[in-house]
Amino acid sequence: MNEHSITDIKLSDYTYELPDERIAKFPLTERDQSKLQVYHQGEITHTQFYQITDYLPQGSLLVFNNTKVIPARIHFQKPTGATIQIFLLHPIAPTAVINLAMEVSESCIWECMIGNKKRFKKNDILQRTLQVNGHEVVVSAKLADEEQNHVELSWQNLSNDTPILFVDLIQSLGEIPLPPYLNRETESSDYETYQTVYSEKKGAVAAPTAGLHFTEKVLQKLQETGFKQDFLTLHVGAGTFQPIKVENIVEHRMHNEQIVFSRNNLQTLVQHEGPIIPVGTTSMRALESLYWFGVKLGKDDSEFFIEKLYPYQHTETLPSRQESFATILNFMESNDIEELTGETEIFIFPGYHFKVCRGIVTNYHQPESTLVLLIAALIGEDWRKVYQEAMEKDYRFLSYGDSSLLLP
Repeated sequence: MNEHSITDIKLSDYTYELPDERIAKFPLTERDQSKLQVYHQGEITHTQFYQITDYLPQGSLLVFNNTKVIPARIHFQKPTGATIQIFLLHPIAPTAVINLAMEVSESCIWECMIGNKKRFKKNDILQRTLQVNGHEVVVSAKLADEEQNHVELSWQNLSNDTPILFVDLIQSLGEIPLPPYLNRETESSDYETYQTVYSEKKGAVAAPTAGLHFTEKVLQKLQETGFKQDFLTLHVGAGTFQPIKVENIVEHRMHNEQIVFSRNNLQTLVQHEGPIIPVGTTSMRALESLYWFGVKLGKDDSEFFIEKLYPYQHTETLPSRQESFATILNFMESNDIEELTGETEIFIFPGYHFKVCRGIVTNYHQPESTLVLLIAALIGEDWRKVYQEAMEKDYRFLSYGDSSLLLP
C-alpha cells in the first residue's frame, strides 16, 4: 500500500450510533454465557460464547494475551486538602521493562497522567502511610520531570528491613482503573471481573477484554477438541482508549505498548501450520508486530520497535509468516535470548495486509476508534453489517459487553 492511498481514509467513515444504554456497565455473572456473533466470509450466526469451539476453523492456534491489570490509579492528598491523581503509564527508571519494573524496591520513576496537575508543584512531596503485606509503609511522590509528567515514587518499610516490591506496594496503594466510558467508580468486584482468568504478567492499565469471556471450562474444552493455545504478553496502555481527533486518521498519534515474547512462543509459531486466531486486538497487534520485527531482522535491524506506519512502506517481496518467525527464532537462539521485549505503535487500518492472523475473537468497540479501524481492516465494509446485527440483536457493547468471532 502506498502512502497516497493511506491519506484517503477518513475517520467519519468509521462511526456508528452507540447509545449509552448499550454500553455494558457490569459483566454477566457467568463470563461464558455472553452472546457470540460469528462472522464467516460474509455469513452471520448468533450463538453463545461457551459454544465457540463449534465455530473455530480446524487446526486453529488461539493466541492469548496474559497481561494482568495493575491498580494504576493512585490518589494523594495535599495538606491543603487538594487531591492529586497519578495514573501510571510507563516505567522510566531504574528500568523501562515493565516486568522488571514490578520487581524494584525503594524507588522508581514512571511517566504518568496527572489529575489536578496545577496543584502539584515542583517541590511538593506528597505522602501516604499504608499497610503492605502486614508492614507499615510510607510512600512519597514528587515530580521528577514536570514537562514529561515523570513522577518519582519512593517508599520505606517502617516495620523492619524487609524490602517491599513495587508490585506489592501498588496492590495496596492504587485502584484498578476502569475504562473512562464505563462512567462509574471502581467497585471491589472489578478487581476480579476486570481480569482474564489466565492473567499472569502484571503491568497493563487496561484489560485485554476479549479474553474476559473465557472460563476454565471453555479453555478445557478448547484443549479437548484439539485447539492449540499459546500465551504472549502485551501490556495494554491507556492509549487504547485515546479517541482519534483527526479526520485524516494517519495523523493520529498512535500509542505504543510493550510486548514480550518467549523463545517457546516462537517455536510454537514456527511449527504451527494452521490458522492463527488472536484473542483480542492486543494479541493481534502483538502477533503482526512480531512478523514485522522478523522483516527488520532480515535487513540487519535488530531494534524491536515497530513504528506506526512501518508495514505500509514496503514494495519488496516479503517473507512468509513462517520465514519471518524462523528469522527471529534463529536470532534468539544464536544470541542465547530466552525472552524478547519490544515496543509497538503499529496502526492497523483498512489497506493493511495481515501477515499472521486469520481471524479474531473480539468485543464491540467504540465508534471512530483505532479498534474499529482494525476490525474494518480485517473484514472490510462488512464491519458495518456485524455492528448493525449486534445492535439489532441487543448485544452489549465495549469492555464488559458481548463477543464476536470474525473470520474473513
